[in-house]
Amino acid sequence: MASYVLLLKEYEDDENVVYKFGPNEEMMGKIELNKVTKKVLELESLPEQNIASTFYFDRAAQRLAVCLIREGGLFSEKAAFES
Repeated sequence: MASYVLLLKEYEDDENVVYKFGPNEEMMGKIELNKVTKKVLELESLPEQNIASTFYFDRAAQRLAVCLIREGGLFSEKAAFES
């Protein structure tokens, strides 16, 4: 089964980056990565109760980890997790 998670950057400073995340632009939660502590928080879960927010949150967190570690801390305005 293929999976896709869209991430749209909302805010970034030296310490934190916040993205909206979800299956599409109409159904999104919010995720925050603290660049210093490397901790990820779900600020808002997906509004649709029938969709497991953890499925999308876990993949969004993976994508942010790639940005932080492999891509040298570069966080683009739009990103995606695809598998």
